[in-house]
Amino acid sequence: MKKFLLLYLLSVMGGLKGMAQMSSFNQRIQNQTVQPYRNPLRDSLAAATEALAYHPDSIDLRLKKSSWNIQLEQWEYAKDDLDKVLYIDPTNIAGLFYRAFVNDKMMRYNFARLDYQNLLTLVPGNFEAQLGLALLNQKDKHYTEAYDQINMLIEANPDSAVAFAARAGMEKERNMLETAAYDYQRAYELDTMNIDYLTNLLDLNLLLRRKKESRECLEALMYKGVRPSALKEFGIRLKKIKK
Repeated sequence: MKKFLLLYLLSVMGGLKGMAQMSSFNQRIQNQTVQPYRNPLRDSLAAATEALAYHPDSIDLRLKKSSWNIQLEQWEYAKDDLDKVLYIDPTNIAGLFYRAFVNDKMMRYNFARLDYQNLLTLVPGNFEAQLGLALLNQKDKHYTEAYDQINMLIEANPDSAVAFAARAGMEKERNMLETAAYDYQRAYELDTMNIDYLTNLLDLNLLLRRKKESRECLEALMYKGVRPSALKEFGIRLKKIKK
């Protein structure tokens, strides 16, 4: 679940209101054919770094470079560029979102929280910022605050599979297995293509010793093309349920 949410948050970074469009230079880099032995992320990062040497004040380039750094988990480098972006433009929405994410990964929770709060001041009600803040508070053991925030997010977005899955993840961590199973079920109903939701639901049904529901989840995963080898451990656990 955490991996899925990480990918989700990364995917929305480029679409936030206020993020500058890529320059034609960066579009050429992104669209170029990469040889099989080359690492496209590192190639793009190298190109952006080279371009920054000629355009050190370009917010577009710094945001793009920081996105490559983040995907390569180079948190310090990403933070340095984002600090420069926000020095030039303190209200840059994409910069605040990126830096909040990076500060979170660096366990600089108070700084991440401040970036999310500043972003929400600029864009009240922004879904991604509210989700990021709730997940941050869960990670920082502010459990009551995190749960209140995710509840409010679901109330405002009752058709969001991501919000239900985020709450389910919190509940699972806190051993609230019944409610976590309900929320993963709801998330899956809203997004039946998401294998992660179904896998977590299967795990919870097994923990709750719900044999019928576990079998249904397992069969659904096989129907969706998940390799039997990846489901072997779940099958073993299912056989151990007597009822």
